[in-house]
Amino acid sequence: MNLLVLGPQGAGKGTQAKRIAADYQLPHVSTGDMFRAAIASGSALGRQVEPILAAGELVPDDLTVALIRERLSGDDARRGFVLDGFPRNLAQAEALDAMLTEIGRGLDAILFLDLPDDAATERMLKRAADENRPDDTPEVIARRLRIYHTETEPIVEHYRATGKLVPLHAERTIDEVYEEVQQALQRFEDAA
Repeated sequence: MNLLVLGPQGAGKGTQAKRIAADYQLPHVSTGDMFRAAIASGSALGRQVEPILAAGELVPDDLTVALIRERLSGDDARRGFVLDGFPRNLAQAEALDAMLTEIGRGLDAILFLDLPDDAATERMLKRAADENRPDDTPEVIARRLRIYHTETEPIVEHYRATGKLVPLHAERTIDEVYEEVQQALQRFEDAA
């Protein structure tokens, strides 16, 4: 099962993606986690992306697509994957679609975690305090949400046209959202 998890920052994409990955025994492919690991390791990629992420900007598409392509070639991704944190704009969605076609993979479902801005901001500020994440300042959060609305929201419609988009109510509790995720994935498994 090849899954993509979309939604604004703070919607719980990583939380839900990790649960799906664990329950369905699929790798959780998080571009944010991969970039943070590269920064922590002091690698060339980490040094390249650190100032970009610190400013709340998006990492260039070619770097991100190459990173995902490499990750999906791993043995553990043969049965499927849960992609989280990419794509974030229409060009990235098209690049992802093209790359998946090139490697003979397709998305089975796109889970869209919908969350109002005020709830997203509140969650990200709490996460910043709980996880000591210096990239979650009020200014960066506001900038990320502006970028989300102008650049990422259009890909929701791009994927809605595939008939594989599943809207989810992300303002509810983690368990309530996950129950809705499981029901959606069961429908896709039954249809397969």
